[in-house]
This record gives sequence, C-alpha cells and structure tokens, in this order.
Amino acid sequence: MMEEPRKRYSDEDLEEFRALILEKLEKANKEYELLVDSAVGDEDTDAGIGAQKHNIFEDSTTAAQRAEAERLAERQRQFIQKLQAALVRIDNKTYGICRVTGELIPKDRLRAVPHATLSIEAKSKK
Repeated sequence: MMEEPRKRYSDEDLEEFRALILEKLEKANKEYELLVDSAVGDEDTDAGIGAQKHNIFEDSTTAAQRAEAERLAERQRQFIQKLQAALVRIDNKTYGICRVTGELIPKDRLRAVPHATLSIEAKSKK
C-alpha cells in the first residue's frame, strides 16, 4: 500500500516562519545574555562588599535573586534550543506538521508559538 505524501507548508510560508523565528531568536539571545550577566554580575558586586558589614538578609536576597536569574536563564536557553530546532524543521521542510496527527498546525498557532510541534487538539489530548 502506497503512503500518501505528507502535507507541508509552501516554501514561501516556511520563509515567513523562518523570518519570524530568527527575529524571536535574536531577542531571546539578548535576553539570555542579560540574565546570565545579572546572575554573574551579582557575584561580582558581592566581592566588593566584603570589607563592609554584611547584613544576612541582604545576602539571602542576593542569593535568591541570583538563583532566580539562573533559573530564568536556563528557561531562556531551552527556548532558544526549541527555536533552533524549529529552524532545522524548516530546512527539512517538516516545519508546522503535528508530531501526533501528521496534519498541518494552523498558521495562527505557529505565529503565536513558532516552535510548536503539536496542534492544539494533540496538545489537549496529552
């Protein structure tokens, strides 16, 4: 039995999504750098305070802020990886195809979540 060819987005559509993803990737990389700088930057300012009297509450706040910046940076790094994976799917011409149903994910969903690999229906069944 012959398998029916998979539906896919046109090359023109894929280029539209590539531009959208590249734009989001540029912003995401800048945000990631800021988060990493803020996590590392807090450590640098701690060293200069060394001679001053330490307040235990300030120390715990700084540690909590650093931990939060690290958590957000990790989340941003994962987002960047998902966007990069979406670019690979564009190159492979498999972008926008639901992993579960094999159907095209609606353009509106991909514009909102360009790294999506599941249609709303498939995601809600999960």
